[in-house]
Amino acid sequence: MMHASRFLKLAATCAATALLVACATPKPYDYTAFKQARPKSILVLPPVNKSPDVKATYSFLSWTSYPLGEAGYYVFPVAMVDETFRQNGLVSPDEIVGVSHAKLREIFGADAALYIEITDYGTRYMVFSSVTRVTANAKLVDLRTGTTLWNGVATASNDEGNNNNSGGGLIGMLVTAAVKQVVNTVSEQGHPIAGITSQRLLAPRPNGLLYGPHAANYGKDDAPQR
Repeated sequence: MMHASRFLKLAATCAATALLVACATPKPYDYTAFKQARPKSILVLPPVNKSPDVKATYSFLSWTSYPLGEAGYYVFPVAMVDETFRQNGLVSPDEIVGVSHAKLREIFGADAALYIEITDYGTRYMVFSSVTRVTANAKLVDLRTGTTLWNGVATASNDEGNNNNSGGGLIGMLVTAAVKQVVNTVSEQGHPIAGITSQRLLAPRPNGLLYGPHAANYGKDDAPQR
């Protein structure tokens, strides 16, 4: 019985360890369609804003060109794209994302389009904390075939790693949260946080976008490492 008990304990420990390892290791992304398409140019569409902050769309959009350019892709200039849509009577991101893939390809000649949705943007005031957070998801679509090549999600906040220990008791925590709320609102903290989210979302990373043709690592890895 003693040996059986030890065996069961060992088996349980091994099973728990295996489960933790499995949960910690993300499932590799299937890049089959991405590798077949190998897009060289990306048209970034104005993000659809699901947050209550009206500044979210263009704040986030202004950050997207840098990580994509650094990853080795040609990115159509944001101002030119915006003006082209306006001349065609399209001003709302919801209208723009409804344009067919074939029409986008005809107008811009891009290989792929990046569709972005912002689900969280701005500062939230809570009893003992005030946090600015930006979350967005994106998908890259081949404009030649309409095939989704990749999709991902990322988030960032100005409270990462903060244990919220003010050291001043209840009153101190309330004062700290109130002051932080004012600072976040006045200094528009959402914009720089959007930049971090954009970098996390669009820079090559495990299960992220592959490197583009103008990058030194182009074609070397299916899932680039950080």
